[in-house]
Amino acid sequence: MNGEYLHDVVDWEDLRHFAAFVDAGSLSAAAVRLGVDHATVARRIAALEASLAVKLVDRRTRVPSLTAEGERIAALVTRMETEAFAVVRAARGLRPALGGVVSISAPPTIANALIAPRLASLRTRHPEIRVRLLGEKRLAKLARREADIAIRLVRPTESGLVRRRLGTIVFELYATASYLSGRRPATYEFIGFDRDDDALPQQRWLVDVAGERPIALRTNDLESQLSAACAGVGVALLPGFLATRHRELRRVAVRQRPIAREVWLVVHGDLRPAPAVRAVMDFLVEATSELAGPAPAPPRRR
Repeated sequence: MNGEYLHDVVDWEDLRHFAAFVDAGSLSAAAVRLGVDHATVARRIAALEASLAVKLVDRRTRVPSLTAEGERIAALVTRMETEAFAVVRAARGLRPALGGVVSISAPPTIANALIAPRLASLRTRHPEIRVRLLGEKRLAKLARREADIAIRLVRPTESGLVRRRLGTIVFELYATASYLSGRRPATYEFIGFDRDDDALPQQRWLVDVAGERPIALRTNDLESQLSAACAGVGVALLPGFLATRHRELRRVAVRQRPIAREVWLVVHGDLRPAPAVRAVMDFLVEATSELAGPAPAPPRRR
């Protein structure tokens, strides 16, 4: 009986790698998430199949997919992982110490322009807190501990999350005075996101304003757009808090109303009681305080 029981014990690491594959949708994406190579993920899944004596993944197609049996086991493993994350979050929230690592997920521009330059003040007040700052476009899954705190440009709707509105980012068109001088609006060329980001609200707004006029430069990075606009490449749609730091840039008036995105501070309710998390949340409110101000006055039409 003992032998049969031991034979049926499953290695949690195998389950964890399988869960990452299920959530990420591919071996390579799971490998990136876990910080291993895709061969390790494949090996762990194979080991899980061997211990369960069940085929979980169909490898006959170009992109491996779950078998019917794999779908059933995946549902159970996902529930197990969810509860495991809940245990870790609850324990973290109960720790009385004001210290440790606190991870922040934020859009790259906010991370670079508002948070990173002010981290010294947090270090001065709380030297025992270490920060992991993740500048990323994706929405980190707080329930899975991909970050402790997130700043988002969309109102969070997931259960268990606590949110606070930090303010608004107003996006408007900017170009250098030299670019605009003597140039008719009909001849403007624009700077925007790569086509992979065409679904972004601000990119849709830009495409609508540009109309038949060309988007001369596409990038996947807002800082690159800012640099190109400052160099006189064209007209870029930029956050006001960022563009107004560059004296060479001028706002460009259009008929359409400026587009605004709300900014939200988000934390999982289980982590909110942790002193270190609360301290970092207070810091983030201060660091982004300029977003809480009024929208800029409309520019004069050109």
